[in-house]
Amino acid sequence: MATVKEEALPLVLVHRPPNFHFPFKHHLQTHFRLLDPLDSDPPESTHSFFSCHAASVALQTSVQLGGKRVGIVGLGSIGAKIAKRLEPFGCAISYNSRRKKPSVPFPWFKNVYDLAVNNDVLIVCCMLTEESRHIIRKDIMTALGKEGVIINVGRGALIDEKELVQLLVRGELRGAGLDVFENEPDVPQELFSLKNVVLSPHCAAATPECFDALEELITANLHAFFSSKPLQSVVELE
Repeated sequence: MATVKEEALPLVLVHRPPNFHFPFKHHLQTHFRLLDPLDSDPPESTHSFFSCHAASVALQTSVQLGGKRVGIVGLGSIGAKIAKRLEPFGCAISYNSRRKKPSVPFPWFKNVYDLAVNNDVLIVCCMLTEESRHIIRKDIMTALGKEGVIINVGRGALIDEKELVQLLVRGELRGAGLDVFENEPDVPQELFSLKNVVLSPHCAAATPECFDALEELITANLHAFFSSKPLQSVVELE
């Protein structure tokens, strides 16, 4: 019986399909209340106003997004989409990546520490590698300052979670929005009692449209591979 010679197939890393970017925008605006506040549910102060006498309503202040300095750690496909949605709010955007991107108009910081020093908010969305593990260390979070906010929609291990928890408990960070955790599904219990933290169970991209797009991308790349054609959305690792 004839046998087919086995050959090692190449391992190729590809970006998420474009549809995956939209849930991140939705997730940021509804759960982290960072983008498009008009699309979010009414804040608690609105419900308080209609359920109580106006004179008895305590003033609840919030943080204005407009004009905030936002640093993006990892300006890949997702980071670029986040930056695009922040621009209309007048945010001062800067970023850190492995190298400066000539086509990007935002300031580039060679290291994450300098990015933190010069921003009010850090949005972490780079890929997790041995080099990027705990890229957000204690000194970087401290550099962000007591009014700083960290949002992580990348991977949990990008942040030194133990140090993050301690800084939040001590009030040395204003807050955090976390969709991912270092040892999922285990989440540090301290986070559940903190009022300045928003937690989400790693579901920023869990929509039917995203899974349809993922299926289409995988199918297209299988056809491309067996037809000796270029693959779509290949990640540049160098």
